[in-house]
This record gives sequence, structure tokens and C-alpha cells, in this order.
Amino acid sequence: MHDAKVVKRIILDGLITPPRWGGKHTDVRNLKKGFPSNFTSTKEGQKLIDNAIKELINDSWLLAKKSTGELHVSLNPKMKKEIMEFISKQ
Repeated sequence: MHDAKVVKRIILDGLITPPRWGGKHTDVRNLKKGFPSNFTSTKEGQKLIDNAIKELINDSWLLAKKSTGELHVSLNPKMKKEIMEFISKQ
């Protein structure tokens, strides 16, 4: 699993079920729970996940906000069409 697109799809899938659109958000740490521990325990795996999250935020697919001192994210409802197309193609 060394493909950034696969990592992004797993992150987005984890936010779609249960739905985390707009006002419903979750801690960034929860996004990493969808990956196997042998992947998240490596520096390469951590870096891939962190970079994928940054790219999704920069592309406006994820909305980021500070909540309780931690970074929380949710799916951007304005980008729903693009997100769903991306997931269905992967």
C-alpha cells in the first residue's frame, strides 16, 4: 500500500461511513485507525498518511478546524461530487 491514491481513498472511505460531512468532524488521529498497524508503525506509512491528509485539506476535500486543541477534519459537502467520483474510480 505505497500508493498515495489508495491512502486517500481509505481516508475518505473512513469519513463517509459513518458520515462526517460539514459540521460532523473527527480527530485526525481517528483517520489513522483505518490502516493496518504494520503500515502505521513505519515512518514511511506515517509520512504517506500525513501527506495524504495535507493534500486532501489543500485540495479542499477535507475541512480542517482546531477543536479541543486538536486538529479535526470533515468532508467538504461542496466537493461531494468529486469525492464520490474519486472513491468510485479507485
